[in-house]
Amino acid sequence: MPFVKRLAYYQRVFGAYLLPGNSQLTFWHEEPEANASARADQLGPYYMTFAQKADYTGPYDAYGIPMLDYRGRIKVQYNPIAIAQYGLGNYNLYVRDGSPERRQKFLAASNWLVSNLEQNAHAVWVWNHHFNWEYRDTLKAPWYSGLAQGQGVSLLLRAHRDTGDSTYLYAARRAFESLLRSTATGGVLYTDDRGDVWIEEYLVTPPTHILNGLIWALWGVHDYSLETAEPAARELFNKVVQTMVRNLENYDIGFWSLYEQSGTRMKMLASPFYHRLHIVQLGILHRLTGLHVFAEYAERWRAYAASPVKRAAALGYKCAFKLCYY
Repeated sequence: MPFVKRLAYYQRVFGAYLLPGNSQLTFWHEEPEANASARADQLGPYYMTFAQKADYTGPYDAYGIPMLDYRGRIKVQYNPIAIAQYGLGNYNLYVRDGSPERRQKFLAASNWLVSNLEQNAHAVWVWNHHFNWEYRDTLKAPWYSGLAQGQGVSLLLRAHRDTGDSTYLYAARRAFESLLRSTATGGVLYTDDRGDVWIEEYLVTPPTHILNGLIWALWGVHDYSLETAEPAARELFNKVVQTMVRNLENYDIGFWSLYEQSGTRMKMLASPFYHRLHIVQLGILHRLTGLHVFAEYAERWRAYAASPVKRAAALGYKCAFKLCYY
C-alpha cells in the first residue's frame, strides 16, 4: 500500500480507537448474537439480534437517522449498511415488545432507504456511500455494496410486511435487481471461472469475496424469495449457497478463519470479532438451509477460538499481515 494510503488507514483506524467519544467502530463491533426468534420459513424477526445497534448512542441527524463518525477527512457520514442494521435491530425489539418507539425507529430507517435509492451508471437502483473509502483500492464516492443491497432489502420487506405499504415492496424490488446483475452491468454479482456465483461486498478487481458480507447479503436474497416467491430469487440463493459449500474450505487456514480471499501472498485472517461473527453466521445458515456443512465449520471455528494456542497464532499472523500490507 502506498505511503499516503497507509497513513490514511492508520489515522482512520487507530484514531477511531484512541480518540475520545464515539466512532464508526462503536457501531460495527457489537458482539454477534443469533436471534432465537427468527424462522427459516417465514419473514419475521431478523436472524441476528442487532440489539446494541438498535440502541446506538449516536450521532444522529435531525430526523433520527444514525450517522457514523469516521473522523479525519471523512468525518460524519450516512452509511446505508449501518442504517439497515439499525432498522433491523429496532424491528426485532418492536416485534418482541410491541414498542411504538421501536416501530417508529425501524420505519424511519426504512423511509431513509426508500428516499435514498439512486440509479448508478447502468440505471440500476443502489444505495450509495458518498465518501471515499480505503480498502484494497480507493473506493471513490459514490460507491455501492452487495452488503448494503442485501440488508436494505431485508429491512424494506419487513416494513412492507408490517405496514402493508407497497412503497416499501416497490423499493425492495428496485434494489433487488442489483443482486441479479453482474458487477460489469451495474450489479453486485461476480461469477468466477468455475461458475461459482458470489455477492461482493466491495466491488474491486480482482474480487475479494469478503465472507461476512456475502453471508449477510445472502440473507436478503432468502428474505426476498420468502416474501415474493420469485423463482429468480430462490435460484440465486441456491447458487450462492453452493458457492459457499464449494469454497468454505478456502476460508479455513487450519487455526482460524479468513476475512476474505485477498489474493495476497499472506492471507487476510479475520479479526477476533469477525471470526466470532463468522461462527454465528454459519450457525444461522445451517438453520436456513439444513446443510450440515455450515454447522461443521461453525463448530470447527468455535474450537479454534477456544484454543489459546490458536488464538495466539492468529494474533501473530494478523499482526504480520498488517505490517506487510497496511
